[in-house]
Amino acid sequence: MKTLRQPTLDTFGLGNVLDIFKNGKLPVNADSLVDTIFGDSSNRGAIVISGANGIVGAGKTMQLGSRLQKYNIPIIALDFPGAPDGIGMQYQGLKGSFGQKQADEIMANVIRFNYDGKKLPSQLKDFNPRFLLEAIPEILDIKKNHYKVFRETFPGIAIRSVTSGFPSSELGVGIAHPAFPHQINKMWETVEDTPSDITKLLWAVGLIPVPVSDHWSFVLDVLFCGLMSAGLRYRQASNMPYWKIDKLIRKLLGPNPFRAHDAIGAKGANFLTWSCLYHLSETYGNLFKPTFDLEYRKESGQNWYPLNHFRPVVNWTLSDDELDEMNKWILGPMIQMTSLMLHENRGHLSHINAICEICAQFRSGILATIRQLGTEKSIKLVEEYHKLDPQSASSCWYPEVFEKINDPEWQQLYVNAEHDGSVGLITINRESYNKDVDIELNCAINWLKSENIERVILSGDFHFSTQLVGADTSDFYPALEDADKGYDISLNWSTTARRLHDEFKVSVGFLNGKRCLGGMLELMMHCHYLIATNDCQVGMPEVTLPVIPGMEGCHWSFRKAKKEDWSKISDLLFTGQAVKASGAVGWLIDFAGTEEDAIKMAWKTASGDNHGLTKR
Repeated sequence: MKTLRQPTLDTFGLGNVLDIFKNGKLPVNADSLVDTIFGDSSNRGAIVISGANGIVGAGKTMQLGSRLQKYNIPIIALDFPGAPDGIGMQYQGLKGSFGQKQADEIMANVIRFNYDGKKLPSQLKDFNPRFLLEAIPEILDIKKNHYKVFRETFPGIAIRSVTSGFPSSELGVGIAHPAFPHQINKMWETVEDTPSDITKLLWAVGLIPVPVSDHWSFVLDVLFCGLMSAGLRYRQASNMPYWKIDKLIRKLLGPNPFRAHDAIGAKGANFLTWSCLYHLSETYGNLFKPTFDLEYRKESGQNWYPLNHFRPVVNWTLSDDELDEMNKWILGPMIQMTSLMLHENRGHLSHINAICEICAQFRSGILATIRQLGTEKSIKLVEEYHKLDPQSASSCWYPEVFEKINDPEWQQLYVNAEHDGSVGLITINRESYNKDVDIELNCAINWLKSENIERVILSGDFHFSTQLVGADTSDFYPALEDADKGYDISLNWSTTARRLHDEFKVSVGFLNGKRCLGGMLELMMHCHYLIATNDCQVGMPEVTLPVIPGMEGCHWSFRKAKKEDWSKISDLLFTGQAVKASGAVGWLIDFAGTEEDAIKMAWKTASGDNHGLTKR
């Protein structure tokens, strides 16, 4: 078995993705893991979520409750008597997602208990707690006493903290740090000595565990709080209003750090960001030192935007020199903070980059951004930032980490390739296609060709790509002003897609997520065979944007279908409505089945076994 870089699944004990196809099944399943962790169906133990009425606790109660509902696992929501009803506030969202009947069934497994913070309710023993997810306030002594009470009452209970910044070494328990918004975002940063059944269960029920090293604030909060810190320092230097800084950062990188704090809830978010930056500064120095603005709002809980969101209607633009200085204030510290995470090996490079995009809402991950800038320019930006903020120059700056920028781990952030000497596999770990994915996909194809691989499967990575939603529309923006830019995108991306058809003896596109739409579907349909799970939604929603399918969806799909099926393809193109893969067999999809059946069929087809499919 050869791999271009380490598959991200391997970081938490689930091996190579190619093995999933060779073995014809997923490496673990939720049924057996639930029995291992909580006991069999005749004697299920409970999950306890402490601090369950808080933003994090309530969100995770809903997220875990909906995914574990069919296993009848009691979810004990534990909090103080006077805590606001955070769980009740989540009910409408639950009903909107699942309908009232299923929402009520999910809530039926949620049992609420109050406690005084010192001793546990005596009735808790009746539910045989097997797993504690702690989401109480970020005060170290309170957390440690909390764990002590649980361990004394329930010896052997598994404990994970949703801490925003305290490392496992400080807390004495494992970490399962969820990304926000807590009821929607599926990513969890995990810290544990070895990959545990709990982490594997998170993956098996459709969540995204991401192993990170045991350092203060892990990865997500270095990025999220670090960007907030960079914005605040630029505020001190420029006296620019927060909303304007948000607008410029959004244009530069994608997120709105100030608006995000208000949306989460300024009172809690300000404290958590201050806590992360304070502890980071205690360990790493002035680069992370909280500003006066944050110190003040940590205590007051004041919003960053005015309550009426008033912004002057003024055409206020920055000169090129002012914009260049702002870029130094924002990108400089972000690159420096990234050097620290790489120096400490805080995570798989694809993990760090994906956390940046999926959780911190960067348009392109920080590693992809640095890669595009190049080593020399990235280092220069930090050095220029140090001239503006000399105190940051003395702490945690490791420019040598960028010398590895040409290694496969840096160059293949979004696309990986594996092979066993006969069959190759290309996996995409980004939900939307962009120029980076296109470049990396070509590199993966080149590598497989250099290894003399003539049979290939193209698939999501079974980790980050729980769906493939199409092309990244931000890549289209240059085409709004320059038609040649749009032509180049359509030509280059279509040329890449055709390689799947022209340069392999057999190519198989495999769809197993929630949906495969737009540009991603156009890419996949260039494979000789397209295999999917029954419930995967397939479609081309471009007309709703409105654009037209630009990777040959307007004609490649017709070429592969019988004339009598052209009207079905026209419906996809002109309505933008998706259909289930099971309903598209014969004219768009070659085979649809259960996940296990689809995996087995993909392997049979790619490996040359008798699969019984007719090439369209």
